[in-house]
Amino acid sequence: MAGPDREFPLENDEATLERAQQQILVCQDSQALKAVEREYLGKKGVVARLLASIPQLAPEQRPQAGKTANQIKQAVAQAIEARQRALDAATLEAERSGAGFDASLPPARALRGSLHPLTQVTRELEDLFQSMGYQVLDGPEVELDYYNFEALNIPADHPARDSQDTFYCDEQGHFVMRTHTSPVQVRAMERLTPPYRIVVPGKCFRQETTDASHDHTFHQMEGLVVGVDISVAHLIGAMKTLLRGIFKRDLEIRLRPGFFPFVEPGFELDARCPFCQAGCSVCKRTTWIELLPCGLVHPNVLRAGGLDPEQWSGFAFGLGLSRLVMLRHGIDDIRHLLAGDVRFLEQF
Repeated sequence: MAGPDREFPLENDEATLERAQQQILVCQDSQALKAVEREYLGKKGVVARLLASIPQLAPEQRPQAGKTANQIKQAVAQAIEARQRALDAATLEAERSGAGFDASLPPARALRGSLHPLTQVTRELEDLFQSMGYQVLDGPEVELDYYNFEALNIPADHPARDSQDTFYCDEQGHFVMRTHTSPVQVRAMERLTPPYRIVVPGKCFRQETTDASHDHTFHQMEGLVVGVDISVAHLIGAMKTLLRGIFKRDLEIRLRPGFFPFVEPGFELDARCPFCQAGCSVCKRTTWIELLPCGLVHPNVLRAGGLDPEQWSGFAFGLGLSRLVMLRHGIDDIRHLLAGDVRFLEQF
């Protein structure tokens, strides 16, 4: 190939390839192979210099010169790959023949993932409520102020707004990060034709100082039943079934009066502590655990959803999923749930 107009910065092509192959064959480890690869295939290597010299050739010599340079590049790359496979095989054989090697031992176990405890509990409850005829719905986490407050009987001047510690998303206050899953109650009333039963699991957000029992992000499950002549007895029956599904046994419950703008009457539902008989740290030595707020849907909320409170009635409840997970697993700090610490999550 070489002609009078060509001046290569190295010996002829055949000698270049032979020299490269000899260097590759004497390499005893991957580092030596990498050095040879840089020498011949690197940005400033032999092949790069060969390609850079092509413009100096006569026009009729350039196609063949480029073809030969690429052939050298491919041949060197293939020789390096073959030598690396031979080195790997020799290393493996040396390990197998060494002292202490036992081919019958099982391989290292692959890392195994698992569902987050919040996801586990959420799916269990979804299965439970679906077996009771409930639909599982979802709603936006960035909510309109109307659905988060106004439609739930919480007008702008209502004192309950002060306790919500809301994240507002615009200066006008039209959009908020939902402070509870209750807005889906009204959205469901607008969309569905009664009677119906729904549950709504999801994230909620409140602007408050975090500590062992409070976080800016937490999980709830809203429940809503709408039908004819729905009473507190229906509510108690549903809550007993819920607790039986969670704790795998019947628990004594009690209702205490509670104020929530979107239910009337409103209650705080407590259950007899499933972890003790005479009092423990979980129930704060009272033998009762405060579980969830509930009550009959307020007539104003029914009207906001387009329903006639003279014809339809219902009950609603809000279950704290984060609190439930903490109770089930004995977790003493809510911040562990969303910290993303693999050491914590591996326990589940």
